[in-house]
Amino acid sequence: MNRTTLRRSAAALALGLAAATAPAAIGATTASAAPYCGITWGSLAKSSSTMKATTLTGVRAGRHACFDRLVIDHRGSATGYDVRYVSVVTQDGSGFPVPVAGGAAIQVVDRAARYTTAPAMPNVTGYTTFRQVKWAGSFEGQSTVALGVRARLPFRVFTLNDTATGTSRLVIDVAHKW
Repeated sequence: MNRTTLRRSAAALALGLAAATAPAAIGATTASAAPYCGITWGSLAKSSSTMKATTLTGVRAGRHACFDRLVIDHRGSATGYDVRYVSVVTQDGSGFPVPVAGGAAIQVVDRAARYTTAPAMPNVTGYTTFRQVKWAGSFEGQSTVALGVRARLPFRVFTLNDTATGTSRLVIDVAHKW
């Protein structure tokens, strides 16, 4: 082999190697990009064991730029909760399944009782992530809401207390995407 052929072979090899590794470098840059809307919540269960004598007064939903929000209103201080993805939401007391529309189901157990009829459930038609909200019952000081969502997506849970009015809210935000 002469030097010209050797140089051309080395240049072709370097060019081929650069072309072959370019997609990996681009993928690495994409993977380390900032999360969607800065959301870093995750999809594992969230819970608080706080128990207080509180009454669940209503359920409502809202749409935001990066997530859909479910709010459970209370008369009294914020209570404990257990919010998690489940294969099937079960009804309080009976254990009967409560099917909901969507690719995934979130069981929202609120440590607040509803002593009378079930509250009205919000209509979430047209929401980005939410597909259906159903009442799953109230039994022995806790109430359950079934939340059908588009897919298993990150979510966060927190409570808000309004001491001036003696009310509180359990808030569940589910991201539109990862």
